[in-house]
Amino acid sequence: MTTQEYNNCVDEHADGVYRFVLKNLRDEEMARDVVQEAFLKMWEKAATITGSKAKSYLYTTAYHTMIDTIRREKRYTSEDQVGDQIFSSRSQYSDLKEVIDEAFTKLNEVQRTVLLLRDYEGYSYKEIGEIVNLTDDQVKVYIFRARMNMKKYIGSLETVI
Repeated sequence: MTTQEYNNCVDEHADGVYRFVLKNLRDEEMARDVVQEAFLKMWEKAATITGSKAKSYLYTTAYHTMIDTIRREKRYTSEDQVGDQIFSSRSQYSDLKEVIDEAFTKLNEVQRTVLLLRDYEGYSYKEIGEIVNLTDDQVKVYIFRARMNMKKYIGSLETVI
């Protein structure tokens, strides 16, 4: 990968990678750090990366960096603060986006990641599998389960409108 190809990759994919990481982490500063670290790792390996694989390498690196960050942060969070996940909506909401965001936070890391890559970023099952090291069938299962969990949390449409 040449310097020009690297710069083009930054221009084309920086916003998408940032949105992907931010949606998972929900912390702007931490998301910026993860994206910066992913681009740094990509720059360090630029000689071994071809231009056609740059996007996949970037998202894979950002994903693994994000998972490492999440694990590092979990070490500092006590179990008492976390509580149990509940997949049901108990109160009436008037803001559909708020309900969807809340349901999204209830998903586990893998479900949240594959759902983001598929529904928000528009990746194919094969591309998602390459990014998160899963088979196409596993990706489909995780997406299905994520959607079912969100549906279970949200409940009926009348509840949120």
